[in-house]
Amino acid sequence: MYMKILLAAPLLLCASPALAADKRVYKIDSLIATQKDGRVAVQVNGAVQTGGWKNPRLHVIPDDRNRTLTIEFLATPPPPGMVVIDALLPVTASAEFKSQDSGSVRVIAVANEMTTQILK
Repeated sequence: MYMKILLAAPLLLCASPALAADKRVYKIDSLIATQKDGRVAVQVNGAVQTGGWKNPRLHVIPDDRNRTLTIEFLATPPPPGMVVIDALLPVTASAEFKSQDSGSVRVIAVANEMTTQILK
């Protein structure tokens, strides 16, 4: 039994960066949303506080209360113990979403959020 645990421990340590959960990026600098053919294209520029962040992406937060498409700006942070530069670094993400009769888009980060009307 103990041998199985000891053999599995290195595998868990190697897999931990892949298991890291996405977190919101630090801030949003700009947001553009356009609509065409029933799809809303969203482009977001922002920043993270250190190096080592990967896979920036936009994730819709379901909200049926109003006509605003609410989105989180996420990325995968660096694994614990990784040596990274301590500076604001730019990140960008874009995605298309099914238009659900939305009139505006709101994107949320850690330090701020930004809302814009959807350009048609």
